[in-house]
Amino acid sequence: MTDEDRRVLVTGGAGFIGSHLVDRLIARGDHVICLDNLLTGAMTNIAHLIGHPRFEFLHSDVCEPLNLEADEIYNLACPASPVQYQRHPVETTRTAVLGAMNMLELARRNRCPILQASTSEVYGDPLVHPQDENYTGNVNCIGPRSCYDEGKRCAETLFFDYHRQYRVDIRIARIFNTYGPRMQSDDGRVVSNFITRALSGKPLQLHGDGNQTRSFCYIDDLVEGLLRLMSSPREIIGPINLGNAAEISMQALASTILALTGSTSSLEFTPLPRDDPRRRMPHLGLAEELLGWRAAISLERGLARTIEYFSDQPRLGRPSTAPQQTDTPRLA
Repeated sequence: MTDEDRRVLVTGGAGFIGSHLVDRLIARGDHVICLDNLLTGAMTNIAHLIGHPRFEFLHSDVCEPLNLEADEIYNLACPASPVQYQRHPVETTRTAVLGAMNMLELARRNRCPILQASTSEVYGDPLVHPQDENYTGNVNCIGPRSCYDEGKRCAETLFFDYHRQYRVDIRIARIFNTYGPRMQSDDGRVVSNFITRALSGKPLQLHGDGNQTRSFCYIDDLVEGLLRLMSSPREIIGPINLGNAAEISMQALASTILALTGSTSSLEFTPLPRDDPRRRMPHLGLAEELLGWRAAISLERGLARTIEYFSDQPRLGRPSTAPQQTDTPRLA
């Protein structure tokens, strides 16, 4: 099969990660079907592809059964930021579970591989550090984050059961904190929150004492990892952590963003949200061994690109003199 013959379905393709993945698939010559109900995705993320001969947009919901031909499926559909999924908790659980089942049924009918975008949230507030794929997690199943955490955990269960019972060719990626252009300015993620507030001169809000840590993977690196996982041998099914192993505290992240933006914004401390993990960093041994993959873009380099993107957005930075154009993501 040539790239021109390959039909790839990307659910959640108008979202932050999905739209960058779509760009890479188009760039390599695939015919891409981008499915999104636009609950949290945005047409602006894929506007540059409208009219492309190898791009189709399907305004639909993965919670509804789907019948189309596909050679590969990337299942990315699901609200993914705390603000989004706590605003739509029932929709989030339905999308994570029922959506996964519908896409698995589609993969089963097409006899094609399917990749699940899982999440580091399946580890909850981890009791081991760093987190490797054998760790089963510490998740509150009735808390305000559980619609997403438990929804994704259940989706992983469904993927493995479809693999064992129906021999569906599956891949599972556990995605850690990812950032870059096309993040929504109001999605509540810490990188977009810090950047937009710094550019607007507003205080940067730190939860708790600001010493909790994360590790941040630039979007180009993450997409490369997804592509490598999908193209790996059939026996490599995962789950495999994808992220960056450079751990940083929230206070240090805030200081870095203030320095890169030249902002004089102050720091403001707020209560720590319920069930918010205090430390999170992936163990990446499997990704390096099985995929030959590791994050290559440094935090400062990635933040500089992300700040440039947000600086071009109206009301945040310098006014743009032309409609926002986003380059096809570069290889990591």
